[in-house]
Amino acid sequence: MNVFHIFIILSILPQTPSILQADASLQQNDLIKSIQQLPPLSGQAVVAVEADWLVHPRTIPASVYRTNHDNELVLTNGLISRTFRILPNAATVALDNHITGQSLVRGVKPEAIVELDGQTFEIGGLKGQPNYAFVLPEWLDTMSSNPAAFQIERISTGTTKPPFSWNKKRYSAESPWPPAGASLRLDFRLKTSPPPAAPTDKQPEAEQEKAYLKEVVVSIHYEMYDGVPVLCKWIEVQNGSGRPVKLNAFKSEMLALVESESSVEMSPFWSPSYIHAESDYTFGGGSATSANKTCLFLPDPEYKTQVNYQYQTPCLLVAALPKGPDITLTPGENFVSFRTYELLYDSSERERRGLSLRRMYRTIAPWVTENPILMHVRSSDPKAVRYAIDQCAEVGFEMVILTFGSGFNMENTDPKYLAELKELADYAHSKGIELGGYSLLASRRVSDQDDVVNPATGKPGGFAVFGNSPCLGSAWGQEYFRKLYAFFEKTGFDMLEHDGSYPGDFCASTVHPGHAGYADSQYAQHKIITDFYRWCRGKGIYLNVPDYYYLSGSTKCAMGYRETNWSLPKAQQIIHGRQNIYDGTWEKTPSMGWMFLPLTEYHGGGSAATYEPLEANLDAYEAQLANNFGAGVQACYRGPRLYDTEKTKAVVKKWVDFYKLHRPILDSDIIHIRRADGQDIDCMMHVNSQLKEKALVMVYNPTNKAVKKPLKVPLYYTGLTDTAQVCSPDGKNTRYKLDREYNITIPVEILAENRTWFIITE
Repeated sequence: MNVFHIFIILSILPQTPSILQADASLQQNDLIKSIQQLPPLSGQAVVAVEADWLVHPRTIPASVYRTNHDNELVLTNGLISRTFRILPNAATVALDNHITGQSLVRGVKPEAIVELDGQTFEIGGLKGQPNYAFVLPEWLDTMSSNPAAFQIERISTGTTKPPFSWNKKRYSAESPWPPAGASLRLDFRLKTSPPPAAPTDKQPEAEQEKAYLKEVVVSIHYEMYDGVPVLCKWIEVQNGSGRPVKLNAFKSEMLALVESESSVEMSPFWSPSYIHAESDYTFGGGSATSANKTCLFLPDPEYKTQVNYQYQTPCLLVAALPKGPDITLTPGENFVSFRTYELLYDSSERERRGLSLRRMYRTIAPWVTENPILMHVRSSDPKAVRYAIDQCAEVGFEMVILTFGSGFNMENTDPKYLAELKELADYAHSKGIELGGYSLLASRRVSDQDDVVNPATGKPGGFAVFGNSPCLGSAWGQEYFRKLYAFFEKTGFDMLEHDGSYPGDFCASTVHPGHAGYADSQYAQHKIITDFYRWCRGKGIYLNVPDYYYLSGSTKCAMGYRETNWSLPKAQQIIHGRQNIYDGTWEKTPSMGWMFLPLTEYHGGGSAATYEPLEANLDAYEAQLANNFGAGVQACYRGPRLYDTEKTKAVVKKWVDFYKLHRPILDSDIIHIRRADGQDIDCMMHVNSQLKEKALVMVYNPTNKAVKKPLKVPLYYTGLTDTAQVCSPDGKNTRYKLDREYNITIPVEILAENRTWFIITE
């Protein structure tokens, strides 16, 4: 049985079965009895938030309660809550942020919308709200259910379940999987038969009656997690009828939210919402915004009292696929949608919003805290690979990747070739090193038969994101993934760097075996690649993917560098590197992004841009090591070697040791103090109130003169309130008193083109 079908009733229910038993004839009083069995909402469950959840972990667990209304339940973790009226039909009637005291829902909408066999149905919802600017409790008592909508049939509660497994094979933060929390499931079914459609030549009149849809159950799933203002929602469609049912489309979330900006005129730039929403159906971007394809803030046509003259205020959060899924569910088959995650912000300040988002990722995708130290070796010749493995083991690196252009081919199925790679993997493991490799997917042309088909021409070309791209549902695509599954099973490799990952192309082919046509092609291809990534995560295979597949098992994408910048003079590269890290860590944790350092010439630039020979360019090489390890960001060190002399080896090992000594704090969130500009010192600081080392401050001097000046350091997110002890690199400890804004001011003295750091403890 699928884990999503098992729900545990709250422990307060003595001698109660694990699921609230119900059948199609469940009456309203049975639903009310189900609500009454829930624990009452008390002051202990939702209280005024006194401690900052980003500094001091919350102790109130998420749970489902009944309210003082006999027809109402609430899912809450003390930070946020989502309240549901259950009768005359189930609907969200409140979404509250208890950190700010703000109520975010201004109108009642269906819990979902599905299109089945060409007919659209609301799932739950209430009708009759007189004004969509706000919700009054007395209105809810008079609102009615749409009889043509799916009606609430059953309520189930339980704990969170993992959508896929995570093999904790390497160092990561101590985060539970699945994240601790509570679940709520609402099951809906049609109570009246849909009206018959108009007869057509292709569909005899006898087939117009769609009473069989009464055997389809739509379940709405919610999860809320302990200690973070985050909830998750997805839908499940279960075909209990005796005939196939086409799921044409769906909307899994519709929230009529309080507008974040009230503008009479049209605005090209609306203020950010109070809610961040993203799903695990993402691709084609390096940020949550650019990769978002499902979560849209749209105008609400029912909001007739808004001040915008054209009714275009984007205040309706809708979660839906761009198209489809357009799939047929056979009798007894279930469909499970993407998951939408909703983070309720408690501030408009950029740093705090970023900290909130990073905390969300650590909670719902904790594998992103895996952060192995890795090298890109340029040659797949076994002798070159063993040499790189030996060097990595000597200085403390943890992973070797057979990079692009190395001659490595993950699609080579020759048993002799796979056996050679298995020997290399075994050798790496004997040295305590993991071994991985590079594979190119979407940004290449395969053939007219297998490439994405342009719907305008019926041929490949001029349509895909990369111009041409293989369709993952083609015969080639199916064979490609078969080869990748087999490769990892046969070689024992630990890592995949998947370049040109699926970017979201549709395909108009009707002969590819993996999809039926255009409408289902994106959904089918996304499922193919995310099924593979989730399998990798369950096997402990580390994933570097230059795309936003974090919620499907990936761990890293790029911090945002431009590859051609590595042809610039080294002094410019060094400043660019810190700018990329500074900019890339507003939304990403340090472990979620990679940097790059081609030790040999890359995109030109000659000796001015090149780090080989390494000892001859040791100052620049060390500056890049300090950039990356000081930020807790791993870079792809691309070359034949990490060091060429004992002197170079000592410098590399120095920074590896520095990172490993302070790994927990260096993997922690970055507070952005001053961005690098080459004109003055720049600074980033790691903070974690739960560690002994509360902060680690990295200060860089890019100028050609020594700098001596005071530096204000903001310590609010360290959890320190009165004093802080600051340890400098020479081991000197000084205690400072925090001012009323939780700042201290420390003296900084740095040589030209150098750096320093400070450890802050209680």
